[in-house]
Amino acid sequence: MPSAETKSSILDKETVRRKIKRMALEIAEQNTEENELIIAGIVGNGEIVARSVAAELQTIVPVKVSVVTIQLNKKELRDVSVEGQASFQDKVIIIADDVANTGKTMFFALKPFLASTPKKLQTLVLVERSHKLFPIQTDYAGLTIATTLQEHIAVETKEGEITGAWLF
Repeated sequence: MPSAETKSSILDKETVRRKIKRMALEIAEQNTEENELIIAGIVGNGEIVARSVAAELQTIVPVKVSVVTIQLNKKELRDVSVEGQASFQDKVIIIADDVANTGKTMFFALKPFLASTPKKLQTLVLVERSHKLFPIQTDYAGLTIATTLQEHIAVETKEGEITGAWLF
């Protein structure tokens, strides 16, 4: 992790909480007719984002909200699997991660869901960057930020909770 002198805070804990709540409200608004929502968090910080959004959703909508984990190695994206829900047929699935950069991770995270014909596939990230190399559009973003290719964003967590995000 870079030193404090070389990184800039882009989200603090309270702002993250507000962004999660806003995204949950947007999800509720875009899925008013649904009986069930599945939030699929990409292993690591994506799981924490997924659980945070799901917890907020459960206070807003009277529908079943499930969380599953997408298992993948971000360095070798060919092997992707899902832990949790057995069937995704005709379900609304929201794939969640902490940061979207090129769209590559989200692109490969779609793989396990394509074989089951879901009703909707949506994407959610806490921080959206604009360096797309893959045809992935983010449906829900907590913060959209323009960065250079040399800059990086790190989302920090502690004990299963997001504590902030940094640009370095």
